[in-house]
Amino acid sequence: MNPKFRNNIGICVPEIIFPSKDVDLTKWACVACDQYTSQPDYWNKVEEIVGDAPSTLRLMLPEIYLEKEGEAERIIAIRKAMNDYMANGIVENKGESFVFTRRTVDGKTRNGLVVALDLECYDYSKGSTTLIRATEGTIVERIPPRLKIREGAPLELPHILVLIDDENKTVIEPIASQLDKIEQLYDFDLMMGGGHAEGWLIKDEDMIAGIIKALSGLVDPKKYGTEMAPLLFAMGDGNHSFATAKANWEKLKANLTEEERKNHPARYALVELENVHDDGIVFEPIHRVVFNVDSEAFLNSLMDKLAEQNGKCDIKFFACDNCKAKYMKELPEGAHVIPVIIGSKEGYIIVEKPVAQLEVGTLQNALDVLLKATPGASIDYIHGEAVVRELGSKEHNLGFLLPPMEKSAFFRTVVFDGALPRKTFSMGEAHEKRYYLECRKIEK
Repeated sequence: MNPKFRNNIGICVPEIIFPSKDVDLTKWACVACDQYTSQPDYWNKVEEIVGDAPSTLRLMLPEIYLEKEGEAERIIAIRKAMNDYMANGIVENKGESFVFTRRTVDGKTRNGLVVALDLECYDYSKGSTTLIRATEGTIVERIPPRLKIREGAPLELPHILVLIDDENKTVIEPIASQLDKIEQLYDFDLMMGGGHAEGWLIKDEDMIAGIIKALSGLVDPKKYGTEMAPLLFAMGDGNHSFATAKANWEKLKANLTEEERKNHPARYALVELENVHDDGIVFEPIHRVVFNVDSEAFLNSLMDKLAEQNGKCDIKFFACDNCKAKYMKELPEGAHVIPVIIGSKEGYIIVEKPVAQLEVGTLQNALDVLLKATPGASIDYIHGEAVVRELGSKEHNLGFLLPPMEKSAFFRTVVFDGALPRKTFSMGEAHEKRYYLECRKIEK
């Protein structure tokens, strides 16, 4: 890496590898591999669209095929496609650069910056205080099957979205006013309702140095009102993919000298940075439905567990909206209210002095214990309220509605509570997730 770009915040300026001008980018770019995992029709349609054209579909394994028959053959084919694309000029090296991105989908536009992050600055274990952190609990059992894909692969493609807490918009947003001075790398429509993608290649050394300086300015141990280990980069999407890159690096570096470790390409992972304060980023709640339980008994046990974990806890069923509004108005500040659907009724679980910062934490901490202790019980994570109400009203089920997480509370919660409960929020629906575009070599 250019010595001018050296820093102590875990940023690397990557050598961007991108398709040549002859490649149809609409066929090249595919949505993140961890989407549509129960919808084979989606991936069959993508196959039809891509046909024999060069595509990231050939460079990754949709997780619908993960640990299924034919997986090993698919991984071999991925390696071959990566090597063929590099050997035959399908992709070309654009040199050390960042990429400023702009994605418009469903009437929302968000900006981003493609960079590489140092995996030495990341630890996904519980209680981590590294500059780069997981924002939800990492399920280590999910890493080995994904590691099989990354091990030995010459290229990486990012679908990882990493958030920064830049309320004054000092890092990404100023680039937008300088786009006339930067080479546009792409401008095209994404397939399958993914909206529109634009990208600009940032090669100017002074501009890159300015971005790194602005990122450094976000590191402040007292940012959240008390002396805490600074958090600069928080996982938004792709937590397990980043953890897989970390696992791959830990395995590789065991056989490298200290000198070799300093600049080995696998030490870094390609990601897109986004500002949590970007107007185009919307945090959508993910609700819960519990299945195959004695609904009344499970709810009673849940209330007992919530009380044990938090103190005073109650459940209310209101005869009218005015009664509900009056009661809610008199609740102490900071109380958590969680609507629950049981049969034809909707109640409200009230936890007056919750231990967790968020309602999802309060609920999930109790559910995790009860689900393990309830044979046959299962849980699903649902986006839409209507679906929760429908499923929750069925016999032997319970539905729980959760409020959207305030973006402004995101970093503070991770700093004080650690990793969030799994499925706390979603950055958009499946078709809004990142599409694979840029690549980077991770083999010497």
